[in-house]
Amino acid sequence: MTESISISVIEKMAINDLEDLEKLTILKAQMDSFSIKDLCAGQFPTVGEDDTVSDVLGAMRKSGFQEIPVVSGGNYVGMVKYSTLLRKKSAIPSTKVKAVMTNLPTLTCISGVTEIAEIMVKENCRQLAVLDGKKIVDVVTRNKIVGIASRMKALKDYKVWEIMTSPVVTAKETEMLSEAIETMIDLDIRTLPIIDRLGNLSGVLGMKEVIENSWKAGERSVSTLNKNPSNQIPVSTIAVTNVLTVDWEDSIAQVAAIMADKNISTLPVMDGDEIVGVVTEFDIVELIANCVEREGLFVQISGLSEEDRVYADAMYSDIQNEMSKITKIVKPESLNIHVARYNETGDRKKYSLIGKLFYNGRVLNAKQIGWDLIQANKDLLKKFEEAIKSDKDRISSTRRRK
Repeated sequence: MTESISISVIEKMAINDLEDLEKLTILKAQMDSFSIKDLCAGQFPTVGEDDTVSDVLGAMRKSGFQEIPVVSGGNYVGMVKYSTLLRKKSAIPSTKVKAVMTNLPTLTCISGVTEIAEIMVKENCRQLAVLDGKKIVDVVTRNKIVGIASRMKALKDYKVWEIMTSPVVTAKETEMLSEAIETMIDLDIRTLPIIDRLGNLSGVLGMKEVIENSWKAGERSVSTLNKNPSNQIPVSTIAVTNVLTVDWEDSIAQVAAIMADKNISTLPVMDGDEIVGVVTEFDIVELIANCVEREGLFVQISGLSEEDRVYADAMYSDIQNEMSKITKIVKPESLNIHVARYNETGDRKKYSLIGKLFYNGRVLNAKQIGWDLIQANKDLLKKFEEAIKSDKDRISSTRRRK
């Protein structure tokens, strides 16, 4: 049976201006004026097919990368993704890289910035390999794209609340670290805000701190992070307390500058003393990806594993059917669905789907969890339809009272 979580609605008034063709064209032109060299790390780690998960984790810990290129005989053969290691229950420290590596799209020296942003959103990755023939010559990083975004004049007039995720999932200081890790894995997030007993922001827990804690304890497995003995402690024990935050009225360019300068992927968003959301590098890259001119509704499904991509056509078909119903009520502008797979036990896999539907200057956020990917997608779409109908009824009722 598929579980469901209620949908929240946030006003997104300025997003219509941003999607105005002229402004989109300007933003795209500004972004694509940079070359792929401006996005490259310069130095990057690699691993071999016969290296182990423990070797990969060491490379990730040292470099800060969450995708590590795999080479064989000097040629690029794939990537190891941190998210893959998190969800593969069979991955232990001695597991060979060739058993956990995946195929991500690769880039050439002429790839455009907005094209790269689209790939990163679709694949939900932070690093992509740049090839010359079969040889890897560099790695493009998401943080570099965000750094370029911080210099875009087109993003100085738009506010954080237009792209942030709200409401925000948090953990209490007294919550066990193992429980917080379970939440992060379930939601496919890498950072979790921590609140005190009064609900005030007191810290941030990142996967970096989790891995470091386990590493110091001699635990090298990430597939059992929530069960590791070292994680049976309160989250406040290892959470970062010197937290950088942004105001929900700050510009997207300001936020991008902080992320690029401090190499931070997630920032809590505040309205005074209240935490009202989080904004991530992914949100900014997603905005850049969406600046490409399109006709009709833009649909993006990200996070599908190679194994699950066989379901993509069925998912898109269900989306088309549901959007045809919604179009009779409102005009949908874009739909983004991110798929995370976790709790893999034998042949059974559980899915978490997080969706954002933009329409009429508003955005609907929804989450759906289930064992059946196709059914979970259908239920997610049905929640969007029900929320839009409910919103329409509310507006009609308000008008009648007036």
